Amino acid sequence: MPMLHDREEFFRKELVEELRRVETLIRQAPTLEKKAYYFSAAYGITNRTYRYSFSKDVLLADLLLQGAYNMIMERINAIRSGNQTILPDPTAFELVADGVRDLANCFESGESILEPMENIATIGFAFTGAGNYLLEKKLIEL
Repeated sequence: MPMLHDREEFFRKELVEELRRVETLIRQAPTLEKKAYYFSAAYGITNRTYRYSFSKDVLLADLLLQGAYNMIMERINAIRSGNQTILPDPTAFELVADGVRDLANCFESGESILEPMENIATIGFAFTGAGNYLLEKKLIEL
């Protein structure tokens, strides 16, 4: 039976590889919907990871990634239904991909995940009415 450390390393490696794949897919996707779809895979892998090898960092990443995804999808659904009041910044998903990349780097190196999670959460928040308002006021910088 593998030692606990070996198990944790295996799942951490899988997490990093999947996050890197998600980053690439987000960058390559042609539409907002497809980019969001691939972004959802980021919290999919964090959810699977903490079930097999629990870590507070992975749990925190999972919760924040899901929250950011939900904020993004709420805006995309509003746009689909004809509400053009808030249109996302064209670079938003490049920044999401950067955040996913940075998150993978942190998990790989064992560094704090706080900065990439703050960045991803802020981007997701910018998709909301309040977040967009603060973005327009230049109180949020992406």
